[in-house]
Amino acid sequence: MPYAPADGSFLTRRTLVFLLIVLLHVGMVWALNSGLSQRVVQVVLGPIETRMIDEAPKVDEPPPPPPPKIETPPPFVPPPEVAIDIPMDAPPATAITQTTTVKPTAQPPIQPKAPAVPSTSPKVDPRRPPTKPDYPASSRRAGEAGTVVLDLYILPNGRVGDARVQKSSGFPRLDEAAVKEAKRSWRFQPGTENGQPVAMWHSTKVTFNLTD
Repeated sequence: MPYAPADGSFLTRRTLVFLLIVLLHVGMVWALNSGLSQRVVQVVLGPIETRMIDEAPKVDEPPPPPPPKIETPPPFVPPPEVAIDIPMDAPPATAITQTTTVKPTAQPPIQPKAPAVPSTSPKVDPRRPPTKPDYPASSRRAGEAGTVVLDLYILPNGRVGDARVQKSSGFPRLDEAAVKEAKRSWRFQPGTENGQPVAMWHSTKVTFNLTD
């Protein structure tokens, strides 16, 4: 057993080192908790002196003096001029009146108004009297007869521009036959105004008789 003492001494040194490290840590923790570190800093750095410096009071400077007033000189007024009127003998005045004679302007002679031409209504043209409309065969067989009054629009050339029934004969076939014949072949002398032919309405009668 020659190596036993040597092993025991080695373990004892390791144990001592470990214990020292533990004690060192414990001491550091205690120092932090007890404020020892703050005392060390105060001893090293010393006390910090703080002084309050009062600001010097501001002195209000007086405002600058106003600029001097410059008096404006009064405007120059020239002395009044005195005019003396000396009466002089005036020559006698002579009044001359100029008279202008204006000749009256001759008025143009008054033209006599042309006599108004009376208006005329359309008339039957004697050279082409209105033809009788064809008697519808069905109306003749049915014994239809009567008189229809037509309103005719006579154009300036005498032709019938339009035709409409003003008063019926009582039978539409007879009325239609009269209107058709008037538009187809009737001619009139047109109505006039101031001597000129104009379009105008004109009324005429058409009679349908079974004896015709």
